[in-house]
Formats: sequence, structure tokens, C-alpha cells
Amino acid sequence: MQAVTETQDLAAAPGAEASAAPPKRGWRDFGPSVEPVLIPFLALVVSLLLFGAFVALAGHSPLDVFFEMYRGAFGTWFSFQNTLQRASPLLLTALCTALPARAGLVVIGGEGAFVMGGLAAGAAGVGLAGSPPTTVICGMFVVGAAAGAVWIGFAGWLRAKRGVNETISMLLLTYIAITLLNHFVEGPLRDPESLNKPSTRHIGDANMVGPIPGLDVHWGLVVGVVACVLAWVLMQRTVFGFSAALVGGNARAARLSGVKVAQVIVITCALAGAAAGIAGAFEVAAVHGRANASLVAGYGYAGILVSFLARHHGLAILPVSLFLGGIAASGGLLQRVFALPDATVSVLQGILFVVLIASDTLYGRIRWRPAAGGA
Repeated sequence: MQAVTETQDLAAAPGAEASAAPPKRGWRDFGPSVEPVLIPFLALVVSLLLFGAFVALAGHSPLDVFFEMYRGAFGTWFSFQNTLQRASPLLLTALCTALPARAGLVVIGGEGAFVMGGLAAGAAGVGLAGSPPTTVICGMFVVGAAAGAVWIGFAGWLRAKRGVNETISMLLLTYIAITLLNHFVEGPLRDPESLNKPSTRHIGDANMVGPIPGLDVHWGLVVGVVACVLAWVLMQRTVFGFSAALVGGNARAARLSGVKVAQVIVITCALAGAAAGIAGAFEVAAVHGRANASLVAGYGYAGILVSFLARHHGLAILPVSLFLGGIAASGGLLQRVFALPDATVSVLQGILFVVLIASDTLYGRIRWRPAAGGA
């Protein structure tokens, strides 16, 4: 009876209700949750400052250069469409890195899959000559996606079955892909009329993919946006995506949980390669009309930067691709206004990539709250 009375007295004591209420959350409590946005943003700011110093050393005003970059990327309707055109392949090549990242893989073979997809699409377009345009176009994209899927899927199989590091194997496979492109466009598939720039035969104007109505941008933009949304749904809202996250977190624990680790790795890499292969197919079917050395345009490498800057998030790839597409589109204007090399924008991309990689060491290390017992 005495214990019950003491309990009632404690409950009725002043401040008891306040102590039972959940503590109020301050801005420091949200620190870890904003790191995926804050750290890439700070990396971007640091990169722009370093690029500004680089431009200043070249004898130009950084503010003037940044203004012209904006004007060349978004300042006019023409420049904005050029930005969208540059961003279209980045949406798909970024997925080539983002999808396997969910499974803990570092895939840098987007350039190889892009080249193989374009080469396969060009060969299919020539091989299906005389067929209805719908058949030719569908054939080019199916073959291009398959070529990219096999290319990256093979590297995933080497990782899953033989323990070969996927980063090294895909880097080597990229060089092999470029060599194969040169071999075929200069040999078995060469158009005899392509003298200065060896190429495959033209797929035909009737088999070219036209622009989006009202825009001077091909349909790869729409396909890329849809692919990013579907990739986000696949990795964030499905059992397969959860399985991939388990594999990426701890492959041994995932295997003990019944997840078929090798199967998840190979499928994820195949889907990633298919995305880059489709991007290469669009480059042939909507831009060049034939396969040649223009396929080695660096879209696969730029896709790596897009994926890392977007933290491998399918939806975040959309604005990041637009941003980097704008940077690429502004290179010509910098050359005309400041007599800077067109590759100047590549310097900014390189700085951004290095700073972004270095900023990865900050995750989980920022002290959002004072240490226990500190002031």
C-alpha cells in the first residue's frame, strides 16, 4: 500500500509529465539525414571555386565565364534544347553505374556498353535494310540493349562466379569495346564511301528516330526519364531491389538469408548494360545514322559522374544529368567568347569528380552534436 502511494506521489510530482513527453528535436538531429544532399552540394561549390581559380589563372573573370556557361546551357531556347540533347544519353549511362551500386558494385563500364550498343544497332540497321521502318527501329534497340546487357552482364558474371573485381574488368572491357568498334567500322562493316571517317553504311533516313514534337531533341530524353523512374521503383519498391540492397550491404548475410547473390549481381549488371546499350542505339538511330568513332564521345564516363553526384538515386539522376548536360553544352560558347578550348568544360567535370570522390570520406564523420561531456 505504501509503494502504491509513493508511485502516485511521483506521478503527481511537478515536471513528471514533462519528463514523460518525447524530447524536442533540434536541427542537429536532422544532420545525418541531410548528408546525402548537403555533402554533394558542398562538393559542387568547392568544385566551382577551384574551376574559377583555374579560369582566373587563364586570364579570364570567373564570374564572366560562369555567366556565359549559364547562357550557353539555359540562356536561350536553342541552348536549352542543346542541353536536353546532351543530357539524354547521360540519363541512361548513369543508370549503368547507379543500378549495380545498389548491389555494392562499382561499375565504370558504361562507355564500353554504350559503344557496343551503338555498334550493334548500326549493324542491325544495315542488316535489316529493306524491312519496314518500325521493324528496323525496334530491331536496332533490341540488339543494342542486348549488346550492352551482355557486355556488362559478363563482367557481373566474372564478379559473381570468379571473384574478379568488376571495376578492373569493366575498365579493360571498355578498351576492348573501343577496339572492336574501330575494327568493324574500318573493316567488315565499313562503308566504302566513308573515306575521311570510317563508318558503317547509313541506316536510311526512313529508319531514323525523329525528334519529340515541339522540340529539337530525340526520344532518348523520354526513354531516359522513364528508365530512371522505373529504376527507382525497381530498386526502392520491389523485392528484387531489397535483395540487391542486402547483397550490397553484406553478401554473406544475404546468402544465408536465401538470396541468390550471383543471380542478383548478374541481373543487375545486365539491366545496367542494357540501359547504356539503348543510349548507344539512340546515338546511332537518332543522331548519326551510322556507327563510327563519334560513339566514343565520353557519355559513358560522364554517366559515372552523374551517378555518383546523384548518390546512385534514380530520381536524382534527372536534375544532375540536366546540370552536367548544360555544362557540356556551354563548351562551344566558351570557345567563341573567351577563346578557351572546348575541352575546358571537361576540366570542370574532372575537378567535380575528384572533389566528389574525396567528399565520400565525410559521410558519417560530421559531428552534428557535441561530444558527450563537451561544452
